[in-house]
Amino acid sequence: MKIIVTGGAGFIGSHLVDAYIKAGHKVSVIDNLDTGKKIFVNPKAKFYKISVTDLKKMDVIFKKERPDLVVHLAAFDYITRSVKEPENAVKVNVLGTLNVLKLMVKYGSKKIIFASTGGPLYGFSPKPLPLKEDRPIESVSPYGASKAFAEETIRLYYRLYGIKYTVFRYPNVYGPRQYPKGVGKAVAIFSKLILRNKRPTIFGDGSKFRDYAYIDDVVRAHLLAIKKGDNETINIGWGKPTSDLELLNAVKKALGSNIVPIFGKRQPGEVDGFYLDVTKAKKLLGWKAKITMKQGMKKTAEYYKLCKKLKKKFIR
Repeated sequence: MKIIVTGGAGFIGSHLVDAYIKAGHKVSVIDNLDTGKKIFVNPKAKFYKISVTDLKKMDVIFKKERPDLVVHLAAFDYITRSVKEPENAVKVNVLGTLNVLKLMVKYGSKKIIFASTGGPLYGFSPKPLPLKEDRPIESVSPYGASKAFAEETIRLYYRLYGIKYTVFRYPNVYGPRQYPKGVGKAVAIFSKLILRNKRPTIFGDGSKFRDYAYIDDVVRAHLLAIKKGDNETINIGWGKPTSDLELLNAVKKALGSNIVPIFGKRQPGEVDGFYLDVTKAKKLLGWKAKITMKQGMKKTAEYYKLCKKLKKKFIR
């Protein structure tokens, strides 16, 4: 199968590219390297440095590659920045997605797998928990609103043109290669600071909570979605809450640190807490998270320690 992965030089995208290539697929990567890193791109993948907002250049690539499947991860994924820069969230997350869909129709692509979000869609203090996919959307940031609009645009293109889709609503994903900027990057940010012997900042009193999943589990869901989960919106996650303080303590333990955090002011657009109902993923994909936080943090810590030892920001 021919696959295009937008955002394929990023943390999640590069792991997906590796997995798709290992499974025998032909993969092309589209990434403007805003947060992605060229070093992460699998050497067996074709790489195109462009933005999904550039329709003309995207057209050339789609005409050449004619993908069967598009895995769309490229996004403006800064929650707090989106409050101040809503136009950038709309430009990348909405118009960029529309560009992808238009070209899929034009060049006969069959399906899109879309990376959405499981937290910023549902309000500051969503209840009841865990969150199910059919809960009404109440976005609290332009980032969340733009993801919700992109989701609905994808469903529209299914209704109009028959483009199949699987929308994944992510938890906070962590693991090797994670860049310490953007949505849900606390593990990478804490690790970077602790290894530099700098005190990490917790925004709020530490009680905010999220749903966390290790990258390998997320990749496995994407592999299953090639043939399953058509025309469905599906939560993926561990399905349980982890507070900011619990997360920091897990990172500290994995890195062997006793550093004391700084407590700062809550950031605009942040939700109090969420975790996801993953019943649908189990039913439709046969998927559930397997890697515990202890296991995942150990692997992640080993990666960042190796980066420090090699005196490199990132390695493959």
